[in-house]
Amino acid sequence: MATHDPELRKECDAILQTRKELGPEYEPELLESFLEKLESSVDQRVRRQLAEQQIQVARGTRPARRGGGGWGGPDGFAARFGFATVSLVLAVPLSAIAAGTVGMPGLLVSWAGIVGVNAVHSAGVTGRLRRRE
Repeated sequence: MATHDPELRKECDAILQTRKELGPEYEPELLESFLEKLESSVDQRVRRQLAEQQIQVARGTRPARRGGGGWGGPDGFAARFGFATVSLVLAVPLSAIAAGTVGMPGLLVSWAGIVGVNAVHSAGVTGRLRRRE
């Protein structure tokens, strides 16, 4: 597992070790605990990036733009690709939890949610592109 956050790496290693000691019956609780820590870490990173962007805009070192288009802008290919990639990466543990606890209905509901989130994001990006034209 390649990660840039040594704390998350330590947490993952500790959870894997705990699973070996406790057995698979505690796996859902361990996985949920790790996912909560991962979510917290992602939230902190996003908040930090937003704060940095707001500071840059307030200082005038970076123009405040909405849209942007192109490769790296908020509507660009990289942003759309990144959103789709993150949603699919998060789909793996969500699918495992849903299938393990509820079975096939849970799996179908979780994937309906994943598809729905991606559809809404895609519709929002398409709407912004149309308004800009």
